[in-house]
Amino acid sequence: MNLISVEHLTKEYRVHERPPGLMASLHSVFHRKYKIARAVDDLSFSIRSGERVGFLGPNGAGKTTTLKVLSGLLHPTAGTVRVSGFDPRRREHDFLQRITLVMGQKQQLLWDLPPADTFTMNRAIYDIPKQEFDETLSELSSLLELGKLVERPTRQLSLGERMKCELVAALLHRPKVLFLDEPTIGLDVSMQAELRTFLKKYNERFEATILLTSHYMDDVTALCPRVIVIDRGHLTYDGDLTQLVHKVRPHKRIVLRMHDGKQETHDVAPSDLKATITRLLSGDPISDLTVEDPPLEEVMRDLFAERGDRVTNS
Repeated sequence: MNLISVEHLTKEYRVHERPPGLMASLHSVFHRKYKIARAVDDLSFSIRSGERVGFLGPNGAGKTTTLKVLSGLLHPTAGTVRVSGFDPRRREHDFLQRITLVMGQKQQLLWDLPPADTFTMNRAIYDIPKQEFDETLSELSSLLELGKLVERPTRQLSLGERMKCELVAALLHRPKVLFLDEPTIGLDVSMQAELRTFLKKYNERFEATILLTSHYMDDVTALCPRVIVIDRGHLTYDGDLTQLVHKVRPHKRIVLRMHDGKQETHDVAPSDLKATITRLLSGDPISDLTVEDPPLEEVMRDLFAERGDRVTNS
């Protein structure tokens, strides 16, 4: 069953063009010129209940715009969108009870008050029964190891501690659909790993559907078996993450670590893998050898470079 359905979604903005120069700027106050900027262009995809899907693309590809349309904050210019059977732009109460939108660069915690006060406020907003609220808060706090953090003013918390509390505030009503826009941005490596583990557990515990955007490819690799890739508002790939890696970078990467601390990498075709490993092992002494897929960052860079070449040459 498709929980999220996007069909021919288009989102356009009317943008004021202000020319350079003082006189031209003054003239534009009374005689404005506008252009149409298309953030999302005829985008279609669907997501089944319980899936964890990475939503990828370069800056300006239309990812955040799409998430805002799915959550009802923006209305589509054309096309249809359904989330859990609802039209998001109507922002019905039952729809809002089923979703949450977490943006790593936005904050809902009250700066001078402890997170516990925000949690209580959200309980009232979502009309969560007291027993259910206490159970959910206890479970989420345990998963994220919050302890006494919730009793300290938000301004005294580190970025990672605040992000943990942001997630709790966003999940207290047990949403079944999570739209996550850069949820680990600015966090250190260990905190990113903690949040990824938490999100996977939440997905499994509540059978929640996750649509995730992130510039940290470790987030995507750890959480998302499937990825949807867009560029300039267009869909460029929708499918298995591993297949995408093999499609764009079909070779394997052999990483050698020598006894003297030096490291070597060799990119080889799968058909040459066995012979190459045999040759390398017969050479200088090594302390470790691993065979890996190319990093997802390189795969995405190549994918967008190919897209740019097609656009330029068309």
